[in-house]
Amino acid sequence: EQLSFLHYPRPFKNPNYTKNLNRRTKNLKTVLTQERERERAERERRRQEKEEQERMADDAMDVDTADNPNKEKNGGSSVSRIVVLDEDIPTYTSIEAPPSLLPPRHYCDITGLEAPYTDPRTGLRYHDKSVYELIKGLSPSVAKDYLAARGVNPVVK
Repeated sequence: EQLSFLHYPRPFKNPNYTKNLNRRTKNLKTVLTQERERERAERERRRQEKEEQERMADDAMDVDTADNPNKEKNGGSSVSRIVVLDEDIPTYTSIEAPPSLLPPRHYCDITGLEAPYTDPRTGLRYHDKSVYELIKGLSPSVAKDYLAARGVNPVVK
């Protein structure tokens, strides 16, 4: 019974919390732009640090080759650098991504399930035979409403 915390109060909010009145709210686009800029600055900082380290390593190698001029001729190591910085790599926080290579999925206008079939008369997509029976009984105005809900310019024959 001594290990029970049931009789201790558990406030939902911190009683010492005070709201910061100087803080402005930001929309999603602003937040993502700032995050992208922060990531770009961090990549640039890392790239500069890496170049500085490579320069220092090259200086150290120059000292070694100055001591022994035949080292480079005898199969000494020559440093080859490949720096790949792609600014357009989609990350977890970036919205921009290349379009999908897969075909777009079609969903049933009635049930919302995947729709492999399309009614030729109304243009409504449907999941199976039972939904098709329902679509055959729809009036043209209701079919137009379903097509408008999907965002298609409704043309019912």
